[in-house]
Amino acid sequence: MFIEQPPAILRWIYPKALWRMDKNDKSVYLTFDDGPIPEITPWVLDLLDKYHIKATFFLVGDNIRKHPEEFKMIVERGHRLGNHTFNHLRGFEFNSKEYLGNIEKANEFLKTDLFRPPHGHMRGIQYYALRNKYRIVMWDLVTRDYSKRLNGKQVFEKVKHYVRNGSIITFHDSLKSEKNMKYALPRSIEWLLEQGYSFKVFD
Repeated sequence: MFIEQPPAILRWIYPKALWRMDKNDKSVYLTFDDGPIPEITPWVLDLLDKYHIKATFFLVGDNIRKHPEEFKMIVERGHRLGNHTFNHLRGFEFNSKEYLGNIEKANEFLKTDLFRPPHGHMRGIQYYALRNKYRIVMWDLVTRDYSKRLNGKQVFEKVKHYVRNGSIITFHDSLKSEKNMKYALPRSIEWLLEQGYSFKVFD
């Protein structure tokens, strides 16, 4: 549970970040990290179109540079964009000037007010600098679709077990998540709809 649904003490570290939306609203916020990737992002977009769902994509700038057509697809289909740095940097491993510069390099493509830190961590000075410009979006439920220790069915079970009103749900449109996500994502969408959840994006 510490990973799938971060506890209060972890949420306290970044108090101005968005971890969960309105707990009184039976809705969820579907998000995807690490794209765009030609082998998987178009599949995700087609699935979302099938169910008339809009999602938020936290994109890596260098992937946008390498795969502009897939980026264009996300934009043209009306999804929300978020910044996930240019090189998928871990905040703890870089000085703040370099880290913040990498984010701004990505935002030359994205021009968004949303940011999600790769691996979910930032140095304190990075966090305070970023929150003045971006809405920092974390998560209420990370599916762990990237884990080699889990299969698609287990990822789907985590969605069913941990989701709640206002959950920000994180999947990954990346090659390492492909197998698990292709199993879990369509089943999760159908199950969430059956449970009466609506899908929203950030204002």
